[in-house]
This record gives sequence, structure tokens and C-alpha cells, in this order.
Amino acid sequence: MTYRFLIYLSHTYALPIGLPLQEEIRKRSYEVKWFTELDPPRSYFPENGDLIETIEDAIDYNPDIVLCITDVVADFLPGLKVQIFHGFLANKHSDKKGHFRIRGLFDLYCTQGPSTTIPFKEIQQKKNHFLVRETGWSKVDPLFKIEENKHEKPTILLSSTFSPKYSWLYNEEVIAEIKRLSKTGEFEFLAVLHPKMNKEKIEIVKKMQHENFKYYDTTDIIPLFRQADIMFSDTTSAITEFILQKKPVVTFRNNKPANHLIDISNAEEIESAIKAAFSPSEKLLKNIESYIYNTHPYFDGKSSERVISTCIDVLHTDKSELSSKPLNLVRRYQLRKKLNYFTLKSYRKPFTR
Repeated sequence: MTYRFLIYLSHTYALPIGLPLQEEIRKRSYEVKWFTELDPPRSYFPENGDLIETIEDAIDYNPDIVLCITDVVADFLPGLKVQIFHGFLANKHSDKKGHFRIRGLFDLYCTQGPSTTIPFKEIQQKKNHFLVRETGWSKVDPLFKIEENKHEKPTILLSSTFSPKYSWLYNEEVIAEIKRLSKTGEFEFLAVLHPKMNKEKIEIVKKMQHENFKYYDTTDIIPLFRQADIMFSDTTSAITEFILQKKPVVTFRNNKPANHLIDISNAEEIESAIKAAFSPSEKLLKNIESYIYNTHPYFDGKSSERVISTCIDVLHTDKSELSSKPLNLVRRYQLRKKLNYFTLKSYRKPFTR
């Protein structure tokens, strides 16, 4: 039996999440296409896959499974709607507004580990209009093709959220201290920023470049994770992606600091915190390991394989006991207006083949 998959994305940072899924789909000789309602990701095709140009063509494609690296998906598209997630739990919002917000559009949530599986299953028991399966996250599959890390100097990866409330790039003292440390010659700095980061802040980082400081304009950050020994950041899901390597992370005023992070509140603490990260205590390493097993306990690089197998299994599973998805008339109208496609059609029952 063959299947048609549609990878549904809105922003460019979804590409490294979707590409391992596309690779797994093609490996099984199934059909896969992409769809986006926004312009920025379009420039990455056809290099990265077969992009469907219009929502009408996406409907005509008649997918069996829609892999959503988005917060919303057109309810009138056929196919099993699967939430893949565009990041780890970053704790920037409350549960009702953040990672655990239920928008009534998905049939299946492919969760990353116990810290997301357990809350989603609790919500599923109350709402009963979707299923939850723990698979791991496709984006980090390439992370576990471990290679020996060789470089001359201790290497620090700088990352930041685009949210002004949490980003260290909105603190002049932190910027000045990073500049100073980079010019000592003691460390090598690599910098990568969220694609939605304020352009003025990106320019600040670009101007900081010299022989020991390099900025990377990319959404493919796994290679940078491998190169770095530690990370300096704030409150962003990239922290979790990085720490899965069991490498320490220093955070500046993290929204929910925990014992697996070295969190600081003042710029003058940066140097000592970085040096502590390069020589982590046994307690810190144990805390990191405990956090990893609760967040993403998969180190085999086969999460994409689990996602695709799970989707196919759920597609054929009897879901008659599940309730219809809520009407959500306002959201459904907003989706139609956004896509300029108005129809009364809506797949409110979980899709089954």
C-alpha cells in the first residue's frame, strides 16, 4: 500500500524538522509534497522538495497524512492532521497559550518525550478528539550521528530567542561582555539567531564578527551544535536541542531556570559561568541527564521513522470513539481568510483510511 504525505509549514525554521521526515518517507517509496501559505519558505524550493503552489492544488493532491510543523492547519484539507511541533517546550508562555494549547485542528500529536506526552495525554482524556503518541522529534535525528569534535579553542555557541522580553540581545551590558570575552582570544564564538529576530539585533551580532567570532545565517543549526562545547543563551527551545548532547548550557535570566542549566542574572557573571560550564560538576551532569530522559529519551536518530510508522498505524486505527473536533468558527474563518479559500467543508472527525 502506498501513501501521500503533505508537509505543512509556515516558517523557514520548519525545514530542518521536515527534511528528515521527507527522507524517511522517500526511503519507503511513498509520495511526499510540501505546502506553505507564506512567502519566505518558498525560496527554499524546489531544492528541498516538491512544493505545492496553491491551497486548491493541496486539496487536489488529497493527502492521506498531513505533517504539520505549524500551530494551525487548514481544517478543510483531507488527511490525518498530525502535530509535529516546531520546537521543544521553551517555557515562554503559560500552558494554555504555549506548547499545550489545543486549537482543535489536529487528529494526532507526536510528542517528544514524557514531559510533553504526559500533559497531552491528560488533556486528551478530557477533550477526547485527538490521539497522543510518543515518537521523539525528527529535527534532532541528525544530532545523534555523533562525530568527534576537534577544534583548537574552547567553543561557545551563542543563541537567543526573538522575544524582546527574554533575549540577551536586548541587554547592552551582556553584549559588551560577550564582545570583551570574544576579543581575549581564549574562546571561539559561533552565533546563530532565531529567523524572526529583530533585524537591528542581527546587525549588532554581524558587526561583532572577527577571527574568534562568527555569525551564521542558517536554520540548519545541528552542525553548529556539534561544533560547540557549550551554549550561551536565554529562553529558547534551542537550549533543549543543544543539551541533548549532554553539553552544558549557560542561560541569562531564563524564564524558568532549572538545575540542568547554569542560569545567571548579571553580565559580570558570564565569564565565571562559562568557565564553570567547561568544567561541569558531576551534579550538573546528572541533572542534565535526568532532564534529557524526561524530555527526549531517544538517542538512535530514528524519531522520523517512529513518526511515519505511527502516522500510518493511526491512519488505519478505528477512531470512532473519539469526539468531533470543536466548531471553532472564528478560527476556521481566519484560516479561510488567510488562505483566501472559502468553503463549508471541514474534517471534524479524525481522519481514517
